[in-house]
Amino acid sequence: MKTIFIHRKSDVEKLLPKLKKQDRIAQKELYDNYAPKMLNVCRNYIPDVHYAEDVMIKAFFKVFKSIDSYKSEGSFEGWIRRIMVNESLTFLRLNKGLIYLEEDKIADEPAEYEEDMTGIDAQELLDALPESYRAVFNLYVLEDCSHKEIAQMLNITETTSKTQLFRAKNKLKEIVLKKKMIQNEN
Repeated sequence: MKTIFIHRKSDVEKLLPKLKKQDRIAQKELYDNYAPKMLNVCRNYIPDVHYAEDVMIKAFFKVFKSIDSYKSEGSFEGWIRRIMVNESLTFLRLNKGLIYLEEDKIADEPAEYEEDMTGIDAQELLDALPESYRAVFNLYVLEDCSHKEIAQMLNITETTSKTQLFRAKNKLKEIVLKKKMIQNEN
């Protein structure tokens, strides 16, 4: 079977009727095209690749099951991505991976930090963050959610979201500096 790569909106529009009929070949085509990218989305939240794969597969089942709810408004890939993110957050909640420290006051945002990132793997950096920091950081930076949206999604306060983001940025800065020191010693 020849795999058709889905690159344009028209490709998705051709595939949607088949997906809505639960056509297994269309489902495989969609999975083959989006799985690598969606695994990266799940890995942004779940450091263990095996759990991330499990979550991604479960999320694809939800995509296939709820394909009728996609109304061709906005990006199809964005719709799939949202399901991946939600499934990842559900996994973390069910596995007690998200622990948020409530904060009434947060420090001012740190000054923009710029460092040479040569030789540093971004996924490795994200994996080094505590899960609660990583979830807020990913939702804010990668998914472009507001603190209000994050608070609703994670059932936390907006202040807690801001605090977790602040701490995540500081932790990332600390990790990068340590890695750079190690690189410079070698």
